[in-house]
Amino acid sequence: MGTGSFQPKRFAVVGAGPVGTIVAAFLAKGGYDVTLCDVVPSLLEPALDPGILIEGTDTLQAKVARTTTRVDDLIGDPPDVMILAVKATALPLIASSLEGFGAEGRYVVSWQNGIDTERVLAKHLGAEFVLRAVVNLGCVPLGPAHVRIAFHHRPHYIQELDPRSMAAAVGIAEVFTACGLDTHHTDQIQHMVWRKAILNACMNPICAVTGKTMAEIINDPILFHLVDALIKEGVSVARANEFRLGSNFYPYCIDYIRNAGHHKPSMLQDIEAGRRTEVDYINGKIVEYGAQAGVPTPYNTMVRGLVKALEPK
Repeated sequence: MGTGSFQPKRFAVVGAGPVGTIVAAFLAKGGYDVTLCDVVPSLLEPALDPGILIEGTDTLQAKVARTTTRVDDLIGDPPDVMILAVKATALPLIASSLEGFGAEGRYVVSWQNGIDTERVLAKHLGAEFVLRAVVNLGCVPLGPAHVRIAFHHRPHYIQELDPRSMAAAVGIAEVFTACGLDTHHTDQIQHMVWRKAILNACMNPICAVTGKTMAEIINDPILFHLVDALIKEGVSVARANEFRLGSNFYPYCIDYIRNAGHHKPSMLQDIEAGRRTEVDYINGKIVEYGAQAGVPTPYNTMVRGLVKALEPK
């Protein structure tokens, strides 16, 4: 164990999609008490037996201690740390059902994509009990509790919203790292969220609208021009709002997406499965922050509209 004053033992992961099952599996493998929660019972059954199966860049199998389909069960018997790995679209509903969870020694981590997810939680729980993480992996669901990790760019990052919770953030980062999900505590999480969101905003919606993988987009000059325009627009909005991306961010983006391979990002997976996407928390937020700073966002506005048109009504 690390030296942090906060040493959590019991975890709950809300959301048994690929990202949630990965964090649940690593924690369970590390010997921690893990409850996996999802509204879909069929996603939970294999997590108990034979256990969550992870393959790809990391391979492991681990059984969680228990599962539940009700967030209320987690309020009644609270874990030390609740990790939210649900789609950002489910946040308002879940955040309101978690009111009263936040208390001394109990924390909620937004382990999600998108901008301002932690703000939705803080509004209901209080900023003191909310932490934000940036997760640097790409994954593909193969079946219930069965996931392939396509790429894993360690480390992940976590930060408290309120300085009083810094020890909690450090303690959680130490647990994750000890379990193999190398996670660093940072004081730069907002800037990292924006770096990641711009990467998601340029590729995810274009894949979702065209049905193509990341590699297919990169190799199509017309589509690549759209990706390029989305990156530049996102950078303009971030800088106008004084988020720090770093001086080499544009070449970093191009380099990153060139190495993405034949991966279907989550937004395309959602469209194919007939689910709502997180486009409002990615491109929609760039549009929102653009309006706030007086920066036009025609590309993000257009692509958000196209993705929304494909979503189930």
